[in-house]
Amino acid sequence: MIDKSRYDESKPLDMHNLQFDVAAAKLNLEPWIAAKIKQPRRELTVSFPLRYDDGRIELLTGYRVQHNTLRGPGKGGIRFHPQVDLDEVRALAGWMTWKCAVVDIPFGGAKGGVTCDPTTMSLAEKERLTRRYIWEISPIIGPEQDIPAPDVNTDAQVMAWVVDTYSVFKSYTCNSVVTGKPLSIGGSLGRLKATSQGCVYVLAEAARAVGLNLDGCRVVVQGMGNVGYHAAEILHDAGAVVVGMSNVQGGLYNPGGLDPRRVLEHFQVTGDITTYPEAQAVTNQELLELPCEVLIPAALEGQIGRSNAERVQAKIIVEGANGPTSPFADDILYDKGVFVVPDILANAGGVTVSYFEWVQNLQKLFWTEDDVNQKLRDILVRSFGEVHAVARQEKINMRTAAYMLAIGRVAEAKRVRGIFP
Repeated sequence: MIDKSRYDESKPLDMHNLQFDVAAAKLNLEPWIAAKIKQPRRELTVSFPLRYDDGRIELLTGYRVQHNTLRGPGKGGIRFHPQVDLDEVRALAGWMTWKCAVVDIPFGGAKGGVTCDPTTMSLAEKERLTRRYIWEISPIIGPEQDIPAPDVNTDAQVMAWVVDTYSVFKSYTCNSVVTGKPLSIGGSLGRLKATSQGCVYVLAEAARAVGLNLDGCRVVVQGMGNVGYHAAEILHDAGAVVVGMSNVQGGLYNPGGLDPRRVLEHFQVTGDITTYPEAQAVTNQELLELPCEVLIPAALEGQIGRSNAERVQAKIIVEGANGPTSPFADDILYDKGVFVVPDILANAGGVTVSYFEWVQNLQKLFWTEDDVNQKLRDILVRSFGEVHAVARQEKINMRTAAYMLAIGRVAEAKRVRGIFP
């Protein structure tokens, strides 16, 4: 029995480790294998100066953690955020390992980040930040080693700077060093909405499992970044009623429904989502507790915990973000009968289409968007079915089932590869 009191709910790394420990205990792994695959394989911390437009120079700290590369190159995004620290990056890298394994694509897990506030930077400052950070980590990344991607506060333009900087480092053009880049330099059709589209595919499977009709059901989406906004847009177009949306400023609630496109237009014009006239302003915490059938937390980690899980009214939670629900909240939600599709399955659409992009880059052969979406759906529907089967057989929640499946695959890779020398 795992003693959960030893884990701090406010720390992402503790939550990653607890999720791992709960699942690993059920698998009866060899102790040395469990210890090996739980810990990061390699960590790099870099310090570098950034020159701002006004001539001011600040020393910044960045990280790249390669958690596991037993099944293939490391894979994981780069985030620019004031709260980035080494433990957070370790947790995010671990979640990437299990995410790639649960959908059975040949990647390991990695993650990177810089502790900074890009929202206060000019485009030129953000470019200098990106190029200097990538130059510092260039020796340990590459298409056969570790492949970055966009994450919080990074996008296709940032990935284009990564491609250019790394190509200078290698002295030849290397588009396959990252995914999520612009189409003009080897990006994949379907990549922009891949994580959101994947959330919708697994939501459809979860709804079928619990007997919920998505047409007309009430949906709340936390976060208006790439994942949250496009998930709201796709579901709105499919006939769901998006009753709640939010960004970092706060949230909106309209029981009659919101049009995500109009909300975005209002934010782009005014810079303030909370002043949208056709809805009631709510806090992000209140948003999570709104009456709805489907809740999609697509912001940052640590949103649903012991303090608020009992008040969550959704029947299905689809985790668009990484680590939004603590293992303590999982127990409460499971007892309430809430069906939680865990992050390592729910938001795996992004890394799956990143895998497709990497394959297309290596083959120099590109697919249509219909091809991409069909292959994505096939993988996620299969993966949902595999996880759901474990959950039913073991009588456990979907997260523990997903971790058991993922950890088992990574453990088997270590088992057959053995110890060198």
